[in-house]
Amino acid sequence: MTITKEDLNAYRSHLRAEERSAATIAKYLHDVAAFALWLGERALTKEAAADWKQELLRRGQAPATVNAALAALNGLFRFLGREDCRVKFLKVQRRAFRDESRELTQGEYTALVSAARARGRTRLALLIETIGGTGVRVSEVAYITVEAAERGRAEIALKGKIRTILLPAKLCRKLLKYSKAQHIDRGAIFRTATGKPLSRRQIWGEMKAICKAAGVEPSKVFPHNLRHLFAVAFYRVSRDIVKLADVLGHSSIETTRIYLMTTEKEHQRQLDRLRLVS
Repeated sequence: MTITKEDLNAYRSHLRAEERSAATIAKYLHDVAAFALWLGERALTKEAAADWKQELLRRGQAPATVNAALAALNGLFRFLGREDCRVKFLKVQRRAFRDESRELTQGEYTALVSAARARGRTRLALLIETIGGTGVRVSEVAYITVEAAERGRAEIALKGKIRTILLPAKLCRKLLKYSKAQHIDRGAIFRTATGKPLSRRQIWGEMKAICKAAGVEPSKVFPHNLRHLFAVAFYRVSRDIVKLADVLGHSSIETTRIYLMTTEKEHQRQLDRLRLVS
């Protein structure tokens, strides 16, 4: 048995029936298609799947990336009734510190917004502030509508869950001013010239394009990093990790805890302040 195009199409339909997000479906299909291409006409076996895991490591893929690919593959095997081909995930020790080279600071965040405004990229500046000021996922930007700005809250329905995001009053005023200037009377505020909500790829691309002007390393600039920045800022003010988990839409506080991980330098400063070494 090999993996056919029919199998992949059926798997796509299965993921949709499970109400997986569009981003998740795209990621899963990309990963299983890569495996199918590598497998070719060879038979699908447990050994082949295990060899694919080693191949990903040989290609220099990070352990977390490999495990994400294996999750997609194991899902396919379950769907095809080939549980015998499932492979074990890599055991990854929990990191003690955040990667400082990818840490977006408050100053860099401000520089991005300022650079976008200075170049007339009003939509981009407001988009950065919206993600940074609310902590929404990039897939949730479409829920930032004129109606939401008028109410001061956005109702987000994703992954089988519905949660309410409160919007800062100042942000609401900015959103409504922008939508009025753009003649957007209702629906998504961040949209293309044809009226469609901005896609994940478009948002990512626009943010990367402003990095040089802002003097910020491109490796630090992506939508999810703005969500991390929001989480750290929110926790510093509230010191309430349970409330933060609710705001971010996390089902586990362990996930939220990762967002609050300090950098190595921050941890070093905390150790020095203990004054336990004379």
